[in-house]
Amino acid sequence: MSEKLAVLFPGVGYQIDRPLLYHSAKLARERGYEVCTVSYPPLPTGLRGKPERIQQAIELCSRAAAEQLSGIAPDQHKQLLFISKSLGTAVAAVCAARFSLSPQQVYYTPVENSFAYFRREGLVFHGTADPWARTEVVKNECRRLGLPLFLVENADHSLETADTLHDLETLHRVMARTAQYLDER
Repeated sequence: MSEKLAVLFPGVGYQIDRPLLYHSAKLARERGYEVCTVSYPPLPTGLRGKPERIQQAIELCSRAAAEQLSGIAPDQHKQLLFISKSLGTAVAAVCAARFSLSPQQVYYTPVENSFAYFRREGLVFHGTADPWARTEVVKNECRRLGLPLFLVENADHSLETADTLHDLETLHRVMARTAQYLDER
């Protein structure tokens, strides 16, 4: 096993080949991390705006991820990094708690349900036009937990807008901030 392990927790519809997870995995590899990805069973559609159904999906995905990560011991890696997106942010936090792990956490666009599981370690990214999480809720929860928050104005749940060139600049800023966070640890 590697001294440094990064685990990707995708979202329901946002997989590891999409920009945020693809490039953050590259950043991790560049820093010597072995990278692995958890997978989830098929999930129902139509979750947005339905906290109870989102909660059920979190529980289902968390069980699946826990099975896949059951071999990770708290002292097995000198550095452990969880990179998560959307619903995967809650799954990453649940798995860290379940296995008494203290990974660095990069949370891309958490859903509102995720904050119930977050601890005081991590970096949060949020678009102010994200329909899955209200900006005021995200701000208040990050403030309550002492989590640094990187806001992207007018960006959606993928941290994108209708302007491709602007989105590429945003992606660069997000990856630069992610790299800085990784290098601080």
